[in-house]
Amino acid sequence: MIGGRIAFDRAGVAAHVGTAYSTVNHWHRHRARFGFPEGFRHDGRDWFWLDDIEAFHIAHQAAKRAELTKIDRRGDPEDLIGSGAAAKVLGYSSYRNLPDTLLDHPDRVEELSDGRVRRLWRRRTVWAVAEARTGRQSTGRTPGTIGARQPHPYANDARLHTAIELLAEADAVGRDRRGLGLLLARHLGVAPRTAQRLLAAASDAS
Repeated sequence: MIGGRIAFDRAGVAAHVGTAYSTVNHWHRHRARFGFPEGFRHDGRDWFWLDDIEAFHIAHQAAKRAELTKIDRRGDPEDLIGSGAAAKVLGYSSYRNLPDTLLDHPDRVEELSDGRVRRLWRRRTVWAVAEARTGRQSTGRTPGTIGARQPHPYANDARLHTAIELLAEADAVGRDRRGLGLLLARHLGVAPRTAQRLLAAASDAS
């Protein structure tokens, strides 16, 4: 509180809006471009009023969303579509750009004759994922956080139990763990990289 009003220093801004400290420095350095508040000096540090930061962040997020690809809203919302069509709905040039939030939660999974799995989504599911996009990029660390490492993202995932059981069965018969990722991916209908993360979490938990 400064003069009866809430203010943040740069670290406080980073924590409040959920970004990195270096990003706040970048915004401030190029404030004419981003519209970041001028702020004021107090006790040898830069400070920014809460109201100014929130107004800036709302405008900044709106500008970021405007840069996202255009959503294709044509078609029946109940239609089931594959990864290629889902990419086109999201405005991506390749299915390889599909986000994990979509890949990990298909509406239907079909096993092909060669053992691979095909994920399908309803158009409304893809539209919902598109509408939830914010345009923020992950840096591998929870933005604005310091201190102890956060819990593993699969700590409360029901699929983790399946991965633990699969590891236990493999160990019980002396089976090599190599190849378990693909087996788990087929069983759960998730991307292989997600299965590998689940197995890593299961190994830590066992």
